[in-house]
Amino acid sequence: MRMRNNKKSLTSETKVQAKFGKEIYLKWYEMMLLMRRFEEKTGQLYIQQKIRGFCHLYIGQEALVAGSESVLRRDDRVITAYRDHAHPIGRGLHPKFIMAELMAKITGCSKGKGGSMHLFAREYNFFGGHGIVGGQIPLGTGIAFADKYRGSDNVTLCYMGEGATHQGSLHETFNMAMFWKLPVVFIIENNGYAMGTSVGRSTNVPDFYKLGSAYDMPAHQVDGMKCETVHEAIEAAVVHARKGNGPTLLEMKTYRYKGHSMSDASTYRTKEEVEEYKLKDPIQNVLTTIKKNNWASDADIEAISERINAMVAEAVKFGEESPYPTPDELYKDVYVQADYPYIME
Repeated sequence: MRMRNNKKSLTSETKVQAKFGKEIYLKWYEMMLLMRRFEEKTGQLYIQQKIRGFCHLYIGQEALVAGSESVLRRDDRVITAYRDHAHPIGRGLHPKFIMAELMAKITGCSKGKGGSMHLFAREYNFFGGHGIVGGQIPLGTGIAFADKYRGSDNVTLCYMGEGATHQGSLHETFNMAMFWKLPVVFIIENNGYAMGTSVGRSTNVPDFYKLGSAYDMPAHQVDGMKCETVHEAIEAAVVHARKGNGPTLLEMKTYRYKGHSMSDASTYRTKEEVEEYKLKDPIQNVLTTIKKNNWASDADIEAISERINAMVAEAVKFGEESPYPTPDELYKDVYVQADYPYIME
């Protein structure tokens, strides 16, 4: 019986690998490796006090962005919370503009005014980066409303941590999103801890996807440590939304290897727990598949690594050499000039 189960599992695994193929696995690997190396360097620079303020790293959760981006079109929208460095990288923004923002430089993607928690890249349809817990949930749904109002078939991915599910605005938003059948995919990045509080100590319903049932919203729990499962879940939800059928709630079970932020020593969990999750590392999973199928040689993998290291080094150099904003920038980007033709004199 055990042998038959293993054979079935291997057959299923082979089919999944065949579905995606060499090109997408290499894309996932390179994208996630860039996110990982960027975040590792960010942590080093923070310790050196070249980056200040709050700083939340995405190390361990890279499959969520990589698996989603292999589904999305460039004109689809993405919005997230304050653990937001990986998302604009996934959208295609060069990391040098993110690094400059972390260093509070004028060349940063938010002109040095947003910092780690408030990254924006309008030209890549990345709408933040939001420091208020749960603040992006109604905003992301509003973006989806605008797309439906204009008659486009764009879809918005709205990411949130599991701690944000306790905000009242989530329930108001879920109700409206379902009532108006808005093209939004709600993604709960469930890494097990809301800051330092574990899921088991903070909620009576630890399976967060069940929140969708109160609004008749399609909802699923997904292995967020694998690009394959993330891609398939996002693909189904995006197709559902483009057809005009409304939102989907996806609870992505993932894990962060670092603390909540750079100031968090993470004493509330054991080293054994962290090491156990590292056995499921999304980057290593993809690399194992690449090597198993002979899709890249050791020299090819080394070339990718060197290319990523060079890109991160370029980002650091760009950030360090860029100027700080001048004092007059304080008065810019506060208001937006707009015309209101319907207002009569």
